[in-house]
Amino acid sequence: MIFENTHPAIIDRETFAIVKELRNNKCRPTREGKVSIFSGLLFCKDCGSKMYFCTAKNFKKEQNWFTCSKARKNKGLCTGHFIREVFLEKAVLESMRRVFWFARCYEDLFVKQLQEKSVQEAKKELARKKRELEKTEKRIAELDKLFMRIYEDNVSGKLSDDHFSKMSIIYEDEQKEKKALAEQLRAELDKDKEQNDGIEKFITKVKSITDIQEVTPEIVREFISRIDVYAPYRENNQRHQRIDIYYHGVGYVFIPEPEEVEEMFQEHLRDRKDNIKVKTA
Repeated sequence: MIFENTHPAIIDRETFAIVKELRNNKCRPTREGKVSIFSGLLFCKDCGSKMYFCTAKNFKKEQNWFTCSKARKNKGLCTGHFIREVFLEKAVLESMRRVFWFARCYEDLFVKQLQEKSVQEAKKELARKKRELEKTEKRIAELDKLFMRIYEDNVSGKLSDDHFSKMSIIYEDEQKEKKALAEQLRAELDKDKEQNDGIEKFITKVKSITDIQEVTPEIVREFISRIDVYAPYRENNQRHQRIDIYYHGVGYVFIPEPEEVEEMFQEHLRDRKDNIKVKTA
């Protein structure tokens, strides 16, 4: 039996989770002894594979890049797109500045936006898990019927004992796997998830930072959990490439345009005035 929280923790759970993730995504240095601060965080949006850090002994920092690991092993499995490390640094720095500014200056709107997004994503995830559970339970029922059928065939002599033994092992193994999956899905569906906890911790950390001048390994690991890199495209004879940055505790954060932020803020002020009038009426 496991008894949690029986003595004071050496470190908080959030720090432990970050360290655990770092250990799970450990990346060995290249033959040149170089390591990128983004190693282990980049994933290909097309196939979901990790992106490798590529460099050479005589390369300058501007020449280092990341490429899809699956495409590197076999070009036919994924598109061989890449992204320069320096461009990635600029994009991450700009994203952090925008996200941190929005969280500090429009805290209420920031929380409201993330809560609404969390509810929508939770509904989608709940529907997906329900469909997967129904599919799994249906397959379990089918396996029961298949097992009964081969048992009857074995008794009637249509199926030899050797074939019956092999098929029953296959069906039993799949059934165990499906039952375990069904139990896991039921547990996930029954589990209550607290949405505000991660948002509050994120805002607290953001408020402790005044201004970011450069991207450091410490700040990257503290705030960023994952970066998805899309394949590039050309528009007006220029190369464009999208990346999605996911932050610890809040996930992907969409920052509206300045005009939209102002409109949202004015709406927020009107809502506050209406609430004050209702309370004083």
